[in-house]
Amino acid sequence: MRTLVVRLDSFGDVLLSGPAVRAVAAHSTHVTLLCGPRGADAARLLPGVDEVTVWEAPWEGFDPPPVTPADIDALVGRLRAEAYDNALVLTSFHQSPLPVALLLRLAGVGRIGADSVDHPGRLLDVRHRRRAGRHEAEAALDTAAAMGFAPPPGDDGRLRVLPPPDTGGLTGHGPYVVLHPGASAPARAWSPHRCAEAVGLLADAGHRVVVTGGPGETALTRQVSGDVAVDLGGRTGPRTLAGVLRMADVVISANTGPAHLAAAVGTPVVSLFAPVVPAERWAPYGVPVILLGDQSAPCADTRALTCPVPGHPCLDEVTGQDVVRAVHKLIQERHS
Repeated sequence: MRTLVVRLDSFGDVLLSGPAVRAVAAHSTHVTLLCGPRGADAARLLPGVDEVTVWEAPWEGFDPPPVTPADIDALVGRLRAEAYDNALVLTSFHQSPLPVALLLRLAGVGRIGADSVDHPGRLLDVRHRRRAGRHEAEAALDTAAAMGFAPPPGDDGRLRVLPPPDTGGLTGHGPYVVLHPGASAPARAWSPHRCAEAVGLLADAGHRVVVTGGPGETALTRQVSGDVAVDLGGRTGPRTLAGVLRMADVVISANTGPAHLAAAVGTPVVSLFAPVVPAERWAPYGVPVILLGDQSAPCADTRALTCPVPGHPCLDEVTGQDVVRAVHKLIQERHS
């Protein structure tokens, strides 16, 4: 049985679909993950994925592409040629699965299921309705189960990635704490001066600190690292970043992809969580987490990309000392 799993948004969203993908793989002979360009690197890290197909949907992302008949026809033709028996469409609570379900129907996919608030007409064979308060990873698993894809025996339902490489050559020897200062949306990021403050206080407390960031964040990681941290800005791809996070005592991160990657390799997280999306649905899943940030701030549930409140108080009222205390608590819990 050939099954297509669809998750068209970002890196962290694709990681959160991992437990559902494993459930699908337990009942399928071949699993393809259809994802967007921002999620492709995460898709290639997931156990149970045999093939990754990348397509940029005109309803996803910060700057979606235009709708063109040629692009739609090419995707439908490609999916039709693959002759999928099933398709599981995974979306966040605020997204509709119906646009892609229409394309899958046109492609002749045998059976299509998704979580849908909107009436699906003939677009879905299995219409699941998520339970209130479910984490995004749990909601995806629930939708897979509604399609008949129960988790395999012994699967704990946590996030997981393929084994990462040894990254000791990047981080050096001895225990360390990772601080990831960047975020895909400015509203979710802790300010650079607060990050630098935390790096200095962690170093004063005897911790080695490793600062991570993507190729476009090297100026930020250099500023935050100062003279006291190992600056890995621009020096890690997704697999090597997984290795760096796996060996850390604790990862400090905003609500962004690396926080979910840390959870996927089993590392505790100090989560600097702006409440623009609800933490009960989006906090790092399945690992010890300390949540910092005012979850009742005026920006709560706005899904804002840029902070709508002057001074970014939900996060910038968190101090470096708050982070140090949270790190120490997680390390103590881990060692006990």
